[in-house]
Amino acid sequence: MDNNRDYIELVEHARFGDRESLDNLAQRVRGRLYAYVYRIMLRDDISHDIVQESMLEMFNNLDKLEKADRFWPWLCGIAFNKIRHHYKKELRHRTVSISDAGDWPQGEPRDRQTGLTALVGEELKQIVFNAMRELKPQHRAVLAMRCYEEMQYSQIAQLMGSSELNIRVLFYRAKEALHKQLSRKGFGKGFLLSALALFGRMTAPSEAAVPSVTVTAAATDVGMAATLVGVASSKTTVITLATAGALIVGVMLAPLPLDKAVAWTNALQQKLTKSSSVVAHLSSDRDEYWYYYPAKADGPVMTRLMKQQPQTKQSYCQWLENDHANYYFDKTSNTIRINNYRMWRSNLTVCRLPTDDPNLTEFLTKVEGEGKSEKTEYVTSEHNGLLVIVEQNETGSHPHITHHYNVLDEEYFRYDWLAGAKVVDNRDAMHKRGWTYFRVTGFMNGEEVSGTGRIPFVYAADRQYHPWLRLHVANRLEIIDNIAGSGIYDADRRTFITYPADTFFKGLARPWMGLHTIDTIRRDAAEQQLWFETKHAPGSSKADVILNHQQDKIVYIIDMEKDVIEKITILKSDGTSQKTKAELKFFYLDDVEQAGDEFAEPREKDYGKPQRQGPGVLWLVRLAGGDLN
Repeated sequence: MDNNRDYIELVEHARFGDRESLDNLAQRVRGRLYAYVYRIMLRDDISHDIVQESMLEMFNNLDKLEKADRFWPWLCGIAFNKIRHHYKKELRHRTVSISDAGDWPQGEPRDRQTGLTALVGEELKQIVFNAMRELKPQHRAVLAMRCYEEMQYSQIAQLMGSSELNIRVLFYRAKEALHKQLSRKGFGKGFLLSALALFGRMTAPSEAAVPSVTVTAAATDVGMAATLVGVASSKTTVITLATAGALIVGVMLAPLPLDKAVAWTNALQQKLTKSSSVVAHLSSDRDEYWYYYPAKADGPVMTRLMKQQPQTKQSYCQWLENDHANYYFDKTSNTIRINNYRMWRSNLTVCRLPTDDPNLTEFLTKVEGEGKSEKTEYVTSEHNGLLVIVEQNETGSHPHITHHYNVLDEEYFRYDWLAGAKVVDNRDAMHKRGWTYFRVTGFMNGEEVSGTGRIPFVYAADRQYHPWLRLHVANRLEIIDNIAGSGIYDADRRTFITYPADTFFKGLARPWMGLHTIDTIRRDAAEQQLWFETKHAPGSSKADVILNHQQDKIVYIIDMEKDVIEKITILKSDGTSQKTKAELKFFYLDDVEQAGDEFAEPREKDYGKPQRQGPGVLWLVRLAGGDLN
C-alpha cells in the first residue's frame, strides 16, 4: 500500500456509512500506520497503543474529512499528534527515555521479517537499529515521513506546523545525526542510504512490502539553501560552504520582546563560552552579506557580514545587526563589541541593498563613480520575511530562491562567533534602552522652531516605542508625525495638509530601519536624484553630508558613534554668498525617567483629508520656502 490513491475509493464509501468499506480500510492501513509510528517511537507496546488510539479517532471523525485524497496525510497527522502528546507526557513524568528503549524487539514486526535474515546479518541490523534509536524523536519523524512515506517537504511542514525550509534543515540535521551514530561503528557517509533502506525494510508493515522499500539520493536531498542553513548552524568544528548564497522568502515575523535584550546578551555570552568553534571554509575569495527584511522588502533590514581571512580561506561573522543591537567581532582580540551605531562603509560609499530600485542604484553609481559602485543583482518580493544572502567576489552576486520562517530566532543568525569570545557592551544608556526622546531647537527664516520627538534605535523597540515628531514654527504652524499619519496645522489647529506616516522622518535618523544615519540621509537624497557629497576625517566622530538642491544646500552634521543627527543647516546661495535660511539642533535624552509632559505623544489628528505624496528629504527646504503643500 504505497500510495494514498489506493485508499480513495474505500474512504469515499466509508465516509457515507459503508461499514464494510470502513472495516477494509482499517485492515489495509493498520500495518502501514504501525510501521509509521514504530519508526518514530521504536517501542512496540507504545506504538500499538498509539495506533489503536489513532484508528479509533479515525473511525469517529472520518465523516469530517473533506477530501478523500488527503486521507493518509490526515491519518498521519492524527498519529503524529498522539506521538507528540506521548513525549510531552513522558517528559513531565520523567519516565523511561527513548534512549532506554530495548533492543530490536523479538515480537512483531520482527516475526514478519524472516526473509530478511538471508540478506543481512543480525549484527548489522542491530547496529542500524541502535543508531536510529539514539536519534531525537523529531529526527526519526522527519526521516520516516520523507524516506518511507514519501511526503513532500511542504506536506511535512504542514503536519509538523513549521515552514518548508525549517523541515529541510531538520532533515539535514537528522541525516547528520544518523551519520554520526553510524560513523562510531566505522561506517562512512556512503552507507547512509543503505542504512535508511535497511531500517525501512526492518520496519516494513509486512514481508511482502520489504522489497518495495528503497531510499534514493533524490529523497534525501534538502536543497542548497537548507544545506547552507544546516552547516551554518551546526556545532561541527569545520563546516564546508560550497554554495554562493541564497535568496530566502518567508511569510511571518515574531520578533523577541524588547525586555529580553539583556537576557539575550547574557545568553550570547553563555553560548560563546560553551559552544564549539564554528569555522566555515569558503570555496573562493569572497565576503557574504546577509540581509533580512522582517516586513516588506522596502522596510527595516537586519544585516550580517561574513568576512574571509585571505591567508586561511576561513570566514567569520564580523558584523551582526539584528532586531536588538549592533555587534562587531574583533578577531584580533576575540571580542564582540556591542555598539551604538550601525555599520557604515570605511570608504564612505553608500550602503546598497539587493532590494534597491534600479533607478536608485544607477544614481548612486553616478554620484560615487563606477569604480566604487557595487554590482548586486536586483531582488524584488511582495512577501514578508525576505532573506537575501549575497556573495561579493570578482564574478558578482548569485542569489538563489527558497522559503524561510522567522530568521531572527534561528541560531545561525543569532550566533556565529568563535567559542570563548568576550562580549563588551559599549552602548550608552539610551541605546541600551533601545529608544529615547529628543528635543529640537532652532530657527527658520527668522522664526523660532522648537519640538520634541521619540526615536527607536532598534527594530524590536519600534512596535512599542514607535517614532513620532512634533515641531512648532513660531505660533504659525504645527507639524505632527506619528503612527497614524503626518500633518501640518495652522494657528487655529485646522488641518492644512496631510501626508503618510513617517513623512517628516525623511532626511532624519531612522536607525530602527537598520541603516546608519549617514546612509539613510544619502539614500533619501538619491531617491529624489539630489547630488550629495560626504566629508569625514579619519578617526573623527563627526561627518558632514551636503545635499544640493538648486540654490539651496542642506548640511547635516552626524555623530557617527551615536548614529544620530546633531544639526541640520539650510543655506541659500545668491551666487556670491550664502545665507542661513534655517538651522535645527537635536538633543537626545540619556535619562527618560524625568521626561515631562512635553514628551507626551501627540494625539492622533483628523487625517480625513486625502494624503498627498510626501515631499521626501526636501520637506525642510520646502517648509523654509513656504511651499510645503
